[in-house]
Amino acid sequence: MSQAAAVEFKQVTKNYGSGNVLERFDLIIPAGRIVTIIGPSGCGKTTLLKMVNRLIEPESGTVLVEGEDVATVDPVTLRRNIGYVIQQIGLFPHMTIGQNISIVPRLKGEKKQDLTARISELLELIGLDPAQFRNRYPHELSGGQQQRIGVARALAANPSIILMDEPFSALDPISRVQLQKELINLNQRVRKTIIFVTHDIDEALKIADLVVLLKEGRIIQTGTPEQLLEHPSEPYVLEFLGPERFSQYSI
Repeated sequence: MSQAAAVEFKQVTKNYGSGNVLERFDLIIPAGRIVTIIGPSGCGKTTLLKMVNRLIEPESGTVLVEGEDVATVDPVTLRRNIGYVIQQIGLFPHMTIGQNISIVPRLKGEKKQDLTARISELLELIGLDPAQFRNRYPHELSGGQQQRIGVARALAANPSIILMDEPFSALDPISRVQLQKELINLNQRVRKTIIFVTHDIDEALKIADLVVLLKEGRIIQTGTPEQLLEHPSEPYVLEFLGPERFSQYSI
């Protein structure tokens, strides 16, 4: 049975003035999975991510979100319906944690009593006690706790798609590993489509249901982590992932 597409890129071209970053690019992101996009700097990872919520517009081609051409959707409406988590978490320092989490649903007009319950539910989901954290301010939290709030805020409006751009790269190694595990466990419960850009190959292989390896704006290989490690499509896959990661497989 074929997997429904959450996001689809059709013949997408993007040029920043020094040549095409992407040219007639095609990709289908299946729904309900964690998809990691990896590749060297300048290969088009963040460009792809930002095209989904129209922070970047293509020169040509179509980006579909759940079958709808994003070019026909108001950008503000589109962004309020797609979660977005970045490295610089961007919590509002003058707002409490509860206010930070609920900002998008509030903008969309949700009722206060519904928001109170939703904040508690989300804090519990990310492993933070609502009674302890709801009324704190961002500066009172550790980096790992702040990043958890960033994830909760992205989930608050109950989007089906969440974009993550290097969300854990500023954290210390222990917090990073912990959040990677929590993201995997979280998505087993909430089943969102998560498009996750990272420079960290181990992170990409660890959290992904599906990996997309890019080079110079084209797809080198798409598959599960096991497929890339067991059946690299060309020598570049071995070179980029690193021979040491293949040692447990006979290839």
